[in-house]
Amino acid sequence: MEAVRKVEGRAYPWGASNIDTDIIIPAHWLKTTTREGLGKGAFESVRAQPGNVFDDPRYAGASVLVAGDNFGCGSSREHAAWALADLGIKAVIAPSFSDIFSGNAFKNGIVPVVLPQEAVDRLVEVARTDEVTVDLETMTVTTPYQDRFAFDLDPFRRQCLMEGLDEIGMTLAQDTAISKFEAGMAKDRPWLAVETANEGIAFEATGRT
Repeated sequence: MEAVRKVEGRAYPWGASNIDTDIIIPAHWLKTTTREGLGKGAFESVRAQPGNVFDDPRYAGASVLVAGDNFGCGSSREHAAWALADLGIKAVIAPSFSDIFSGNAFKNGIVPVVLPQEAVDRLVEVARTDEVTVDLETMTVTTPYQDRFAFDLDPFRRQCLMEGLDEIGMTLAQDTAISKFEAGMAKDRPWLAVETANEGIAFEATGRT
């Protein structure tokens, strides 16, 4: 996962509320097993409307989405976060998020920023003409007009985002400690190592993995 310390650039000034995951990525896109290409299906029903914000050339390549309350509600599909990431979005700003979507966003390197409605309204206004910056170092969202909005984020999630660590990365980061623990277990409790090896052989013999 790519490390995220600061997200700055144009933002989609959407502000729509109660956007569920079916709007973010329709169900017929869920047949894929890869994350690549899902950006083409992101907000498909919205993009079918003339003059929609996602196809407006002024916001081409935007890395921030300014949305409304209860963003990411509905089903728990992780494809919603995959689609946003493939679209190039690295931060979503909204008054509130579905808990499951917020967790999926974090696991896929997208910063879910919660701000009061008044701040979101202001950012929608600014984003129509200027860039927005989300800074994980200072925990603020700023604009060229000296707007400065502080936000909170779980310290553990913040650290993972800034270091680019997903669940696999966090496990691999502990490789030395895990290897040391396993070596100690093999030395102090050798019978466990034998049992584990025998179980592996049994699984192979029965065709199970």
